[in-house]
Amino acid sequence: MRIAVGSDEKNYLTDALIADLERRGHELILFGPLTGTNDPWPDVGRAVGEAVASGQADQGIVCCYTGTGVSIAANKVPGIRAALCHDSQTAAGARKWNDANVLALSLRLTTPELAREILDAWFATECPPEEQATIDRLRAFDRVVGA
Repeated sequence: MRIAVGSDEKNYLTDALIADLERRGHELILFGPLTGTNDPWPDVGRAVGEAVASGQADQGIVCCYTGTGVSIAANKVPGIRAALCHDSQTAAGARKWNDANVLALSLRLTTPELAREILDAWFATECPPEEQATIDRLRAFDRVVGA
């Protein structure tokens, strides 16, 4: 799977996250300080969101101090359903009931071990067909905003 990954800073967690994703065999597209730039969180969230919405990436992961800012920025991109997840159950629920396509993580609260648990749940869970009507309702909001 091709995953867009962005953060407003590069640190031990982002290093562990990248290593874990590569170990899982994913192809990564990096954004922000993960590429050596100094992009702020709004730009990182938008860039990851645009990569997913355009089909350049299948899914995205965004990080900032709280995870809130990058999730808000990513969610401004039509077609993005970013979910801030602090535990594996929230990640599984975000995929199952919301068909979330961007995972947002807090650099402050997330340890490498917790990130691994969250990723396990995220990748193991899919949105079942019976939830598609709800997801279609969410997609309709994208058209309303752009009108």
